[in-house]
Amino acid sequence: MIDLLKNRVLILGLSLVVLGGCSATDTQPDEPADDQTMTEESTSETQSDSEAYSAEDGDGVSSEDMSAEERADQMRQEAEQKAMQAANTIYFDFDSADVRRESRSILEAHAAYLAADDSASVVLEGHTDERGSGEYNMALGERRAQSVARFLKVNDVSEDQIETVSYGEEKPAVDESNEDAWAQNRRVEINYE
Repeated sequence: MIDLLKNRVLILGLSLVVLGGCSATDTQPDEPADDQTMTEESTSETQSDSEAYSAEDGDGVSSEDMSAEERADQMRQEAEQKAMQAANTIYFDFDSADVRRESRSILEAHAAYLAADDSASVVLEGHTDERGSGEYNMALGERRAQSVARFLKVNDVSEDQIETVSYGEEKPAVDESNEDAWAQNRRVEINYE
């Protein structure tokens, strides 16, 4: 379970490194070129950039309208969103609905995204391991989903963007009966709609 969390943190970190490598920098050509060659190259680059960002209905944004900083910011936001959606499982201790300290940064990232985009919504699915009665596990799964919902609401997410559901022990992530499997089954899955 800890390895899974480390993998998710690694994915998020790698996404940020890739974005850092995509930043725009001013470079000088190695050899001076004559003015006519430079003008022809810059004209063709501008045309192809504009075509890449244009749309037939006029809703596209040309590269002329979007600065390098804005493009980098857009790419960063898209990468953060993909990384955040990859880290969509929050794990819990045995018989607990308390959000773990190590899960808070993941939830804060989800909250920031949801607060910034009020058209986005999530379904929080609460799950448990197989131990305990079916009725108890349904209630525990609901408490876990509600715990994550409270965390998101405290971090400026609208209640209208959140739905909770409990599956109890009905949908295990790992269908085995051992400590590792149980630890992976005690979770809330964050699913974007």
